[in-house]
Amino acid sequence: MAQNKEVVKGVEWRINVGDGSSERVGHGYMWAMTAKLAMKLYIFVKKAWELGVNDPRKFIHCLKVGIALTAVSLFYYMKPLYDGVGGNAMWAVMTVVVVFEHTAGATIYKTINRICGTSLAGFLAFGVHWVASKAGDEFEPIIVGVSIFLLASAATFSRFIPTIKARFDYGAMIFILTFSVISISGYRIDKLMDMAQQRISTILIGTCLCIIVSLTICPIWAGQELHVLVTGNLDKVANSLQGCVDQYFSHSEASAEVNDEESNKKLLGYKCVLSSKGTEDVMANLARWEPAHGHFNFRHPWKQYLKVAASMRSCASCIDALIGCINSENKAPDHIKKNMSSISLKVGANCASLIKELAITMRNMKKSSKVDILIMEMNNSAQELQHLLKSYPNLVNAQDIETEVAAEIEISLVEIIQVVTIASLLIEIVARVKCIGRCVEELSDLAKFQPAICDKSKHHTVDNKINPDPEKDEEAINNKLEIV
Repeated sequence: MAQNKEVVKGVEWRINVGDGSSERVGHGYMWAMTAKLAMKLYIFVKKAWELGVNDPRKFIHCLKVGIALTAVSLFYYMKPLYDGVGGNAMWAVMTVVVVFEHTAGATIYKTINRICGTSLAGFLAFGVHWVASKAGDEFEPIIVGVSIFLLASAATFSRFIPTIKARFDYGAMIFILTFSVISISGYRIDKLMDMAQQRISTILIGTCLCIIVSLTICPIWAGQELHVLVTGNLDKVANSLQGCVDQYFSHSEASAEVNDEESNKKLLGYKCVLSSKGTEDVMANLARWEPAHGHFNFRHPWKQYLKVAASMRSCASCIDALIGCINSENKAPDHIKKNMSSISLKVGANCASLIKELAITMRNMKKSSKVDILIMEMNNSAQELQHLLKSYPNLVNAQDIETEVAAEIEISLVEIIQVVTIASLLIEIVARVKCIGRCVEELSDLAKFQPAICDKSKHHTVDNKINPDPEKDEEAINNKLEIV
């Protein structure tokens, strides 16, 4: 019995100890989970703050939405305004929430679409309601139902048409919603005209307030965003092109490592160009709704920006192929690359310089006097690379014989295929850079860029390096097109 009591006490003691440890473990787990959630919240707040600091316009947009909602809420707080619009003041609040967008173009696009879609649907719904009421109680629901079916189906199909989808997709959706609501409400509500009038007036109030706030308080223009995006992409293409050519034909491993550390992001900048088509299309569509602002007129050729962007993507795709060839497993020997190193670096540098000058032209909206000179230098270097590519096998054999490395060596195709492919891609990139230049030139003519202002002394100094006779400068520039 004594032994059993001791065993029971021991068991009880062990159970009590176990209960205390489990409570401590539970408290520790709760503290750990709380600390983990607090850390996640801190990281989220930090990232959100950095997002706003990097682009303060996001903070400004939030404040603008708050101002618009506060102003439209006065229709609830002030009795005279509330009596004027009745209980439909909520439609003004809903309009501000739905219509107010980040850019002025997007806000104007939605407001105009909402006004047009609501007005058109209201007039058609009243017409259908009048016809249905004249037909009698038996045919009224049939006429209303058939009209909803036909018009809603036609409006939905119109959203698949590219031109309507680009400009009036939101308006078509609002048309379907408004027509269906008014048609169904008209079957049960007698004072339909008063209700529709109040709702249209509140929608007009909300849309007008959105436009005023968006255009007057730190406006964010979609056209300006598109302009900055395209010019920035030009710089990215130039940096990627020059960076990859320099990296491949660099003979120093130390310099190549430094180059990788410092300009790895620049080398991959062309990928942003390849993936920016959707953003450019949206911005160009919204920019057409915006009024004149800054250096941009109302009829500014925004479509031409899409052509410039398309030519850039064509060049970026070629750079992608060039980098893929450089990173291939089949590496060319150093003595093979050395033969084309200087001229290939020259072609890459000339192409990059021309692209950067085109970016400066677009950014300043002024024609540049350097573009024609850079085009001639790029064409000359491309022609030199073509001639060297044609005589490349003979050149390498001759060098091998002179250095007595081997006599009458036939170059292996595997050894030269990488260098030849890179040289061919560089020549193709030259042709695509010319296309970018033509698109920018068309943009400068359509947008009426300011003429180039250059220093005559500097102009003659640069020209004399190309052509010693100044009288032949104009003729050389005119013959540029033949070289192209």
